[in-house]
Amino acid sequence: MKTTHPTFAVVGHPNKGKSSIVASLAFDDSVEISNTPGTTTKKRSFPLRVDGKVLYELIDTPGFQRARRVLAWLQQHDVPAPKKREVVLAFIQKYRNDPYFNDEIELLSPIMEGAGIIYVVDTSKPYGKEYEIEMEILRWTGEPSMALMNQIESSDYSAEWRLALDHYFKMVRSFNPMEITPAKHIAILESMAQLKEVWIAPVKESIQHFQAYQHQKLTQSATAITALLSEALSLVTEQTLPSKEATEEQREVLLDSYQTQLRQLELASQKRVEQIWSHTKLNKSAPTLPFEGMDLFSKESEAVFGLTRQELLVTSATSGAVSGAGIDLLFGGHTMLLGAGIGAVVGSVGAYFGFAELGEIKVLGSRLGRYTLAVGPMESRNFPYILLGRALYHARQIAHHSHAKREAVDIAEQSGFKEQWLSRTLRGELEGYHKKFRSGKPIKKEDIRAYEALVVGMLEGIVSF
Repeated sequence: MKTTHPTFAVVGHPNKGKSSIVASLAFDDSVEISNTPGTTTKKRSFPLRVDGKVLYELIDTPGFQRARRVLAWLQQHDVPAPKKREVVLAFIQKYRNDPYFNDEIELLSPIMEGAGIIYVVDTSKPYGKEYEIEMEILRWTGEPSMALMNQIESSDYSAEWRLALDHYFKMVRSFNPMEITPAKHIAILESMAQLKEVWIAPVKESIQHFQAYQHQKLTQSATAITALLSEALSLVTEQTLPSKEATEEQREVLLDSYQTQLRQLELASQKRVEQIWSHTKLNKSAPTLPFEGMDLFSKESEAVFGLTRQELLVTSATSGAVSGAGIDLLFGGHTMLLGAGIGAVVGSVGAYFGFAELGEIKVLGSRLGRYTLAVGPMESRNFPYILLGRALYHARQIAHHSHAKREAVDIAEQSGFKEQWLSRTLRGELEGYHKKFRSGKPIKKEDIRAYEALVVGMLEGIVSF
């Protein structure tokens, strides 16, 4: 195995979290994870690539199955330490095609080809002397090694595990693949670099690429979210009418089509964000992931993500969305009511701000004497905040979701989310762009870029690195 990048074989007893660790560190949810022992039967390589460059490579291996027999075979050869590596190579050569030792051959082969050793143990289970057999085999290889203590369940035997592991490994670290963050990821990379002196420089370079990669994903997510907002707010849905009069049923059909297209835009944007963060096999409990049971147009959505009527009123009045005579009309000709008297006005202007309304359904004429029923662009002043809040929440959950997890994305924590990203000043900035998006006019590139910059700032505030 001749590579220009660091390579690590993740080894250990069956069902101790090896595959979960590989999935989390390689950002790859295609790694097969199961509670059934022996799920991994062949070694498999998972390189982490950024812009076509392999930063490092992880090899998922089967668990030890015949460790006692292997060590007994090795110990039959009474050789000094410098010769022990040759004995391991002889074992691989002798039993390479023997199915009885398949797991051990698959495990040891990448190590003997130059991969560093990451030995994984579950510290929620008591330490047992039988693990020393595995550790002794790894010591025979002569390759640099570190141990990761993965506490799978609540019980904790890490103290006794650490005492034992310190006898066999250069480094011992605690690591939970289900709760990995970029900071923890970098800390593990720094530890891995210490296994071989020649790996220090390439791993340091990998860390720099990794940090740039995280920011790149934020920027790409912001681009996807901006596209969603601009497309959704400017969307117009039409259908041809046989006459100038539209029936109630035709209006309902058109409105349903309009809402369906908006939902499809949101789902497509979510899919794009999931791809950006390399989540291709998320466990989705509902087609509208991750807001199970929460509709785009529900009052629940408004309560969690949208603005209150008072916030809408202040935002529109102070951002120029309502101006001149429009403000005087809203406030009965007395703009001074914007202060203490605002509460009395809110209820009467809710319809104007479109707290629940989507867009005006109108009949358009045509040169050919035919008519078109149309709805859009979006009229609701609240809708973009609901859509943006949902998109930001989804992006945060996806960015924090470990690739080792197989359960659905956790969406339980919704309380207070709006306050984490939306300030009064930002509302004013956003409102100006939302007005441009729904104007029906071509959207300028500089407006798209400016909105993307705002979204990047929001994401940096809620996606902790």
